Amino acid sequence: MEQPGIGRLVVEDFKRGQHGRTLRRDLRDIYRFYLSEAERERLASMRPVKRWFWILWWLARNLLRRLSPNRRLILVLAALLFFVRPQWEYETVRIDLDGSRLAFPLGVLVLALELKDKLLARDEIEVARQVQISLQPKSDPKLPGWEIASATIPANDVGGDLIDYLEGAGGCLGVALGDVAGKGMGAALLCAKLQATLHALAPGATSLEALGAALNGVLERSGLDNRYATLFYAEIAAGSGEVRYLNAGHNPALHISDGAIATLPASSLPLGMLPGTAYGSGALRLSPGDLVVLYSDGITEATASSGVEFGLDRLQASIRAASTLPVAELVGRVIEDVREFLDHEKPHDDQSLLVLRRTTA
Repeated sequence: MEQPGIGRLVVEDFKRGQHGRTLRRDLRDIYRFYLSEAERERLASMRPVKRWFWILWWLARNLLRRLSPNRRLILVLAALLFFVRPQWEYETVRIDLDGSRLAFPLGVLVLALELKDKLLARDEIEVARQVQISLQPKSDPKLPGWEIASATIPANDVGGDLIDYLEGAGGCLGVALGDVAGKGMGAALLCAKLQATLHALAPGATSLEALGAALNGVLERSGLDNRYATLFYAEIAAGSGEVRYLNAGHNPALHISDGAIATLPASSLPLGMLPGTAYGSGALRLSPGDLVVLYSDGITEATASSGVEFGLDRLQASIRAASTLPVAELVGRVIEDVREFLDHEKPHDDQSLLVLRRTTA
């Protein structure tokens, strides 16, 4: 198929609109990526003129630090040539060069090298994304007496959130929502390890307390430095309203009954954080129509451009407003409410939601 010309691509991009909004978002991403939290705090206390001077200086410095030595040298040379007009004299011939004309191709060279690295990395990430998709449930399970729905949206191409359904102890259905600290490739790899370990240990676990301790032992011994995972794991059975659950450092699940919302808080530390951690479990019995909502902090901590978070109160209000809908529509409504709240701001963490509803006595 013939590729469209550059001019046509530019025109089509322009027709799509929202370039101003996208540009502002990209500039905010650059600001957050290249400036540390300490630097941003110092900038907040400066006067405007001084602040812009330090922003430009710190951005340039931190950008150069992230480049390889050769590319850093080329970019510094390009900057020098842009501001200096080199002159050479050979016998009676004097040559003046416009430094900006030399700086431009050097800058393009650095851009081309960085883009090449990015595209190669993207190809590898795409393979990882396809593997992660293959590990996710193809559909939500059908269990007599229960209605189940879920959704997960990674902040990047691969994510560190886990939603899974598996065989639990005694033939129960195991329902899991986990969240690995961080995001990106490192979080995705640890998420896959957590998923595999959970599948291996859950069916034969003598108790949820023992399952938590076993999961923690595996992740603590072979996990990555400064990486840990939170997990809410529940077991339900067909025809029964009983829910047994383990909350290892995860956000409190929400139990909605007759419009009232109660929380199911964590009873222990996240998995992989400390050796020998003891884990507790909980249980509740759902009446027909009751809901249990599991979510990752990417939902409640979704932050608009104003710096305001979506928060637990908005999440509860969104669930109440959609509580009578089928759970698949409820999940979609909450995700849409978060998207509208962000107003085209890019999410900075993976967003996951899983909803259980008891349907029969």
